[in-house]
Amino acid sequence: MTAITINPIGILHCDLQTRKETPKNYDESEHAGTIEVFPEFREGLEGIRVGDTIVVLFWLDRADRTVLRVHPRGDTSRPKRGVFSTRSPVRPNPVAVSELLVEDIDDTLLKVRGLDILDSTPVIDIKKKI
Repeated sequence: MTAITINPIGILHCDLQTRKETPKNYDESEHAGTIEVFPEFREGLEGIRVGDTIVVLFWLDRADRTVLRVHPRGDTSRPKRGVFSTRSPVRPNPVAVSELLVEDIDDTLLKVRGLDILDSTPVIDIKKKI
């Protein structure tokens, strides 16, 4: 099989510095931050408005890619399961999905709310939720 190349379109800026302080899921978070979309992708933001919900794909660049079984939600009282049956950040291809509320737009900077992702995480795609 051929290799797949994914190039980031931007980067996340926020106050979440460690996994311990990061919410387990976007739907339980009120954390805000800014997605900086790189200038060469500016035109791709056309049609995104304040108040929209966007689906953002992140590349969890600090995730352990060797783990295949985890305790769901990190709860060691629950038996381990395969990572593909969980939302664990550790997985062979550490892609994360978050639904975020767009609170402000300033050129290529999107202020968003609902973050469950660490600061400086690469953004690999944005899709407007319809």
